[in-house]
Amino acid sequence: MSETSRVAFGGRRAVPPNNSNAAEDDLPTLEPQGVVPRGVNLQEFLNVTSVHLFKERWDTNKVDHHTDKYENNKLIVRRGQSFYIQIDFNRPYDPRRDLFRVEYVIGRYPQENKGTYIPVPIVSELQSGKWGAKIVMREDRSVRLSVQSSPECIVGKFRMYVAVWTPYGIIRTSRNPETDTYILFNPWCEDDAVYLDNEKEREEYVLNDIGVIFYGEVNDIKTRSWSYGQFEDGILDTCLYVMDRAQMDLSGRGNPIKVSRVGSAMVNAKDDEGVLVGSWDNIYAYGVPPSAWTGSVDILLEYQSSENPVRYGQCWVFAGVFNTFLRCLGIPARIVTNYFSAHDNDANLQMDIFLEEDGNVNSKLTKDSVWNYHCWNEAWMTRPDLPVGFGGWQAVDSTPQENSDGMYRCGPASVQAIKHGHVCFQFDAPFVFAEVSGKLEESAVFLPNFLTPERVS
Repeated sequence: MSETSRVAFGGRRAVPPNNSNAAEDDLPTLEPQGVVPRGVNLQEFLNVTSVHLFKERWDTNKVDHHTDKYENNKLIVRRGQSFYIQIDFNRPYDPRRDLFRVEYVIGRYPQENKGTYIPVPIVSELQSGKWGAKIVMREDRSVRLSVQSSPECIVGKFRMYVAVWTPYGIIRTSRNPETDTYILFNPWCEDDAVYLDNEKEREEYVLNDIGVIFYGEVNDIKTRSWSYGQFEDGILDTCLYVMDRAQMDLSGRGNPIKVSRVGSAMVNAKDDEGVLVGSWDNIYAYGVPPSAWTGSVDILLEYQSSENPVRYGQCWVFAGVFNTFLRCLGIPARIVTNYFSAHDNDANLQMDIFLEEDGNVNSKLTKDSVWNYHCWNEAWMTRPDLPVGFGGWQAVDSTPQENSDGMYRCGPASVQAIKHGHVCFQFDAPFVFAEVSGKLEESAVFLPNFLTPERVS
């Protein structure tokens, strides 16, 4: 075994951060146990000749996992749900003397306790909530397995191996990109944190790739169409790339709370070289005006290909791209539009407007504002970090407005908590509460002439 693998599996010293799905650290194809005697040919033992993943869009795997719309020739499955693979050997498999298992690896420095190295045992019966592989067919030299992933496993692209035990060590298949497997969040699985118990809502908030975004004035509501394109070629890889650019640790990528919070920060480029540069001054040199965009695909693909933020976006563009990111990974998501949307600059949960004696707004002292409309997202997930009853829809906003824990991001904030005024719950509930109620709580402070900034200066 290589030194890197010994460190990873043995855990004898600190392992470097594992924060890139694209980075690889392969498992060794041969792990000898002791000295192999002369004349022993390990190829004489059970060997894997080929692996079949049934990954065409019409195959049962993609149909059953609702991933048949993805323009991607790799296997794409949703966690917590079984799928089929077939392994061909050089001779018939004999369960009395042959031992093998399937292994999944993601990123570098694979560790079982981090969920980045997953040895899948062959079991007689699959157990809910656990990784396992059950033999469902043996025919000639082939074995078909029903593989079940954990409903809490990392979301991303895994590398797959088959390991066979011999008296003299382990023989493992070599790296083969054709067996790479994407594992996504699963709103159809009751044990998944994003489980949504409504088929029509799953169709709309996960599988629908087009939508309408509301804008305009409260007395003149308008709509614009938006193509989310979450199934288009290259978009799934780009969404994983977005998390790589954020240097998000792979071990946290199975948690929709963390994934949506990272996405909220990365869809804007304010402080992290994220996807979109915002501009509200009607100057769009060297870029595309926000009103010219009609979908997320061109934005995301340009971001990955150029490795630079795309210019330009405003709230509905940020929301459209963020919706694509969430739905592509399997998190139910929708765009909401808030009319008379308040921006509480000083976090006092009300709008403070400073007026001159003549009634005009003092722009130097007035930091709070009210937008005629503002778009953000809601994502569906459980909130085990909050009291019971505050899961479900969570407000998440990728338009850069205020700093949250050192970055421009917002949420996830429980919609139920905001409706009931529980602003003590993370994340950023006070800001979202002010957005939807601050207009009603606005206060005006009249400045006498001798206190106006013009007089002071």
